[in-house]
Amino acid sequence: MMQIGEAFIGSGPNAAHINTVLGDRSGPVGVAWATALATPSTGHAAFLAVAQPGVAVVPPTVFVNKAAIEGERHGTMTWGPAQAGVANGVARALEDGVIDASHVTNLILIAAVWVNPAADDTEAVFENNAEATLFALRAGRDGLPTLAEALAAGNDPWNPFFRAP
Repeated sequence: MMQIGEAFIGSGPNAAHINTVLGDRSGPVGVAWATALATPSTGHAAFLAVAQPGVAVVPPTVFVNKAAIEGERHGTMTWGPAQAGVANGVARALEDGVIDASHVTNLILIAAVWVNPAADDTEAVFENNAEATLFALRAGRDGLPTLAEALAAGNDPWNPFFRAP
């Protein structure tokens, strides 16, 4: 089992862009999870997400920062409110049944998280990352987008940084 999800929530520098991959610990997601954790690079150090110090997120979640850390403020926004938002989104997914709690001991989660180096509002970063994580996990569970949605969007591509003419 592998569920892939994506979400972009918010606007401006405090927006959150999350990609999730949820799958079996003993399968390819487990291999990718361990590889991400064991292979840091300059500006990118994946880490085990925690809900609180000493309390890891369940299912175990590796937080992969998609933007290289650019200074102390950006690092604080990434490791602080963005990580807490991911932890909250995963907890809400468990509470809401988006992640099947009866299978959680066999699951592993990769959360690739983009935090804008210009982020300046800790509450917005937290809320946007929590919502984006929950939305991405729902999309993965539900197999979204549908083929029809993907094709329609592909004919009119745009994102917060570009709109096709």
